[in-house]
Amino acid sequence: MKKLSRSCKRKSGAALLLSLWALFLLAGVVMAWALNINSHLTVSATANRVLSAEAMASSGAEVALNPTIKPSSANLHRKMGNESYDVEMSGECGRFNLNLLAPGGAENPVLVAALRQYLNIKGVELNDLDVMMDSLLDWITPTKGLRRLNAPEETDDYRPSHMPLTSVDEIKKIFGWDKYTSQPGWDEDFTTVIGGCQQIDAAYASRDVLRALGIPDEFVDRFLQARRGADAIDGTPDDPPMDQPTALSLLGVGAVGTGTPKTPQTNGLQNLLVFKSPNPVFRIVSVGKSGDVSRSVEMIVLKQTAGVGRPQVFSWKEL
Repeated sequence: MKKLSRSCKRKSGAALLLSLWALFLLAGVVMAWALNINSHLTVSATANRVLSAEAMASSGAEVALNPTIKPSSANLHRKMGNESYDVEMSGECGRFNLNLLAPGGAENPVLVAALRQYLNIKGVELNDLDVMMDSLLDWITPTKGLRRLNAPEETDDYRPSHMPLTSVDEIKKIFGWDKYTSQPGWDEDFTTVIGGCQQIDAAYASRDVLRALGIPDEFVDRFLQARRGADAIDGTPDDPPMDQPTALSLLGVGAVGTGTPKTPQTNGLQNLLVFKSPNPVFRIVSVGKSGDVSRSVEMIVLKQTAGVGRPQVFSWKEL
């Protein structure tokens, strides 16, 4: 009887251990299943926020495309619960249009000189400047086989396109520009819009762009103070109204005979500068947010005269 009792106890103990093992195994399976479900829920929630952020960014961009919307419009900033969009509109034509340096191969001497001065302001040394400018002009000039003095010869590894630049980033391929294009913000005053920005719009030009045109600092600073208003920020509601004659007069490049100062070199600048073109080109950057997720889109668009008609979109990309 005692042997039988001990045998039963051993069997009961083994059954208990087996049951506990099965229970642990089941608990592990349940936990793994729960973690898998939670992971899928997290991925799904993130995907939904990404989709919502993209939708908000697109919504902001669509608002900016409205012909009546201006850079200072309050409609460019909206928050709806956990979602929002913020849009920045800046004048694309305040930048140097690099494709106008030598349209059709004929150099624009005023614009070429201005770009050289701009690069000089940015600290580019003379020897590097000569190489950079000649290489850039060779790249966009349609004539093949001819080479400017400071530009490199064409090889199997280096072949200029001899066509207009398709984007500002293409400058990174041009000989001599690698050091300059590695700096932060190197591209903030350049554009390559084809079919737009035939002149530099002083309403959106930076201080360095205006200085590069040969306009003295005191004229530039006086103009920028008048352009920005009391808060000293462009594109805000307090920016005072200003017409082109007033703007050019402040810059000292008004029409001859109007009594405006003649300190800056005015030859050619009247044709190069404009103030608030009737057909402005805007760079639109829309940032959409959903929770902690954000997505951005960028467009370059031409708005039509008097705000009539759908804007022409030159480029669109996700950032």
